[in-house]
Amino acid sequence: MSDSLKDIKHIKKDNITVNFFYDQCKDRFKLTKITKKEIEKERYVTDKDLHRPGLALAGYVELFSFSRIQVFGNTENRYLLKLNEKERTASITKFFSFDVPCIIFTHDNQPSEEFLSLAEGKNIPIFVTPHHTTRLVSLLSDFLDDQFSEQAVIHSSFVDVYGVGLLFCGRSGIGKSEITLDLVERGHRLVADDIVIVSKKAESVLMGSGTSLVKHFMEIRGLGIIDIKRIFGIRAIRYQKRVEVIVELEHWDAEQTYDRTGLDSRMIEILGVEVEKINLPIFPGKNITVIAEVIALNYLCKHYGYNAAKVFEKQLTDRIAMNSQGDNTMPNGLRYKRSTEYFEHDFE
Repeated sequence: MSDSLKDIKHIKKDNITVNFFYDQCKDRFKLTKITKKEIEKERYVTDKDLHRPGLALAGYVELFSFSRIQVFGNTENRYLLKLNEKERTASITKFFSFDVPCIIFTHDNQPSEEFLSLAEGKNIPIFVTPHHTTRLVSLLSDFLDDQFSEQAVIHSSFVDVYGVGLLFCGRSGIGKSEITLDLVERGHRLVADDIVIVSKKAESVLMGSGTSLVKHFMEIRGLGIIDIKRIFGIRAIRYQKRVEVIVELEHWDAEQTYDRTGLDSRMIEILGVEVEKINLPIFPGKNITVIAEVIALNYLCKHYGYNAAKVFEKQLTDRIAMNSQGDNTMPNGLRYKRSTEYFEHDFE
């Protein structure tokens, strides 16, 4: 296994700022800030889960998850409206005794003046969205899961080949960038070169992207830094892709045994998700680009239910069974039989 796969660096965010959260979500999820003060730069979200504070408003705060983003749906809003003035004041005063990161009202509901005033006094931002509560929770949960997910930093090159995410790894200088450049020239799409950040989405999906610094720049030894987007255009890049096959490039070693049938898929675990891994020996003159395309097409065949190695294995097993039963289909004891019985008048 190459050093790039042995020394995978794992990173994970401890928090995100409310400012970052708002900047990223205001257009995506139609959030409108209704508090007047600027959001404090050091106001953080530290939990990927959301909280509906119904019990806290009712007075039970022993298990109040106040460090989470607080979502006020119709239930919470109408509960406050049903209380008399004294009860409502006591309820929201107790609620604001906790330093919550921010508050979101769904269904375009608006907080009362008293609620808004207390939020302004504590400098707690309030956002309003037209989304229904269930939809907003779904959208925000996906966003926060992504932000707080564990990530792996891998020294590799990542390309979308026929819609399949191929991650090329191997020792430094083995030719990952050159193969990637050749694939881009043939119409495939670069996701990232040199450093790939892999994030876990859901339970069995790995998504890869480049870094904010490198983006779609590439280093070609002897040439220098090139910009794939500028040279090949927008069709040659994409910003993210699912990691589906890892191709480990290694120098040919005559003493090593390489897979020659493909019957047993080798898997590697990254962030708790198993991904198919192919060890590809290289030597001068070997067309790795075409092989990479075939790897992607073969993956698609298997994905849609056709495994060439298993089909061939079945044909071989059937032929051995026929021979063992005394079937003499081979004329004159020939060991091999043509795939077609008769060459007609077509000599092409």
